[in-house]
Amino acid sequence: MSYPKLALFIDGQWIDRTDEGAVPVLNPADGEVLGHLPIAGPRELESAGIAAQRSFRQWAEMSPLDRFRIITAATAMMRERSREIAHVLTLEQGKPLAEAVREITLSADIIDFLAEEAKRLPTRAIPPRLPNVLSQTVTRVPVGPVAAFTPWNFPANLPSRKLGGALAAGCTVVIKPAEETPATCMAIIQCFADAGIPEGVVNLVAGDPAFISSSLIASPQIAKISFTGSVRVGKWLGEQAARHVKRYTAELGGHAPVIVCKDYDGVKAARLAVPAKFRNAGQVCASPIRFIVHRSQYEAFRDEFVRGASSLKVGAGLEEGVQFGPLIESRRVLEMQSFVDDAVASGATIACGGKRVNRPGYFFEPTVIEHASLTSRVQNEEPFGPIAVLDVFDDLDDAVSRANRLPVGLAAYAFTNNLDWSHRLSTDLEAGMVGINHFGVSQPETPFGGVKESGLGHESGLEGLLGYTDLKLISVAQS
Repeated sequence: MSYPKLALFIDGQWIDRTDEGAVPVLNPADGEVLGHLPIAGPRELESAGIAAQRSFRQWAEMSPLDRFRIITAATAMMRERSREIAHVLTLEQGKPLAEAVREITLSADIIDFLAEEAKRLPTRAIPPRLPNVLSQTVTRVPVGPVAAFTPWNFPANLPSRKLGGALAAGCTVVIKPAEETPATCMAIIQCFADAGIPEGVVNLVAGDPAFISSSLIASPQIAKISFTGSVRVGKWLGEQAARHVKRYTAELGGHAPVIVCKDYDGVKAARLAVPAKFRNAGQVCASPIRFIVHRSQYEAFRDEFVRGASSLKVGAGLEEGVQFGPLIESRRVLEMQSFVDDAVASGATIACGGKRVNRPGYFFEPTVIEHASLTSRVQNEEPFGPIAVLDVFDDLDDAVSRANRLPVGLAAYAFTNNLDWSHRLSTDLEAGMVGINHFGVSQPETPFGGVKESGLGHESGLEGLLGYTDLKLISVAQS
């Protein structure tokens, strides 16, 4: 199965060549060139914005049921083509094929939920105060054309959250997938095109991220910005959106803590934690990173966690039985080594891993660090890779304080059989998503988002749909 020819999609047409040239897309499992992605310049961005604006009224005025029929026809094709799309996803992103297949089917579920929910967007009637006022209704209307920017770690899931919410609400979209992983989003866009979505409703551009984001945010055709990525870039885009007074949703980074209480079996917690930590080679914004384990369970947890991490089958995602693939690019491998070296310099010990895998591609060993100083980088910066940090606690107040000490709060997790502790941790952990006794906080029906510097607004769930709407009050009086 070959890698597809790369192209932009603007106003219903695929464009495989531009005046700006092209950039290579690499296979992270071996560093080989998969294809060349055409770069969108000013002309392509202007065309995409005009197409999204021109088609907005037609799409917005379509009934939610009619939009639902087109959207779900596209998701049916996503499921039919899931193996083919997953193959492409693994080639350009690196994750094991089984993970890629699950990502495609879950992405279809996310879009379906949003399209279904749009058929019953909430409205609210307010009793009038004045006798001549017949009705007062608060309703939801689509915000307008959307510029959506997505990263490379989930090249199907993250575009689907934005496409699903925007299209279901009645918005048109100009989406920029990551330049490292464009073909997966292309395949999803093709499903929408084949399902008969009107020309201009969905557009795909790629190229220089800073130029594209700045151009689209400033574009008079764009009404809303949706971004998933780092805190640093999210702040920069948010400043630009605020300058133009445009709606902005940002799902930014995290540094998820995990508290394992003294009443919870350390071995059981470790067995649950290993696949959650090392899924997608740890390149997950809600990935558990800081494991804060009660002293009575620490040794059992550490031994089982290290055993599990060390036994993961590492390899290219298309190889049979692989559980752990490459990082997205070579500089991420260097960044992981920098985190490890800094932690060791601060007095930490390496329980397993800690270095590049000796094979072609961008592989770094599943790594477990013990007792890293609170001043070390790995305790303060999100590594966004296969690094776990283990620490001991004696007092639950101290564990919660350490869990909450960073300026981010996307996800947090805790393991306990004590009902009182469960309620306390659910309340006291400062995160937009808290998992008690499991790591499955992200589902199509649930909102995904954080607090503090981890972002603004939500993706998925009803809240993800509402983010693509504006409130409108309609007050009707007798003439």
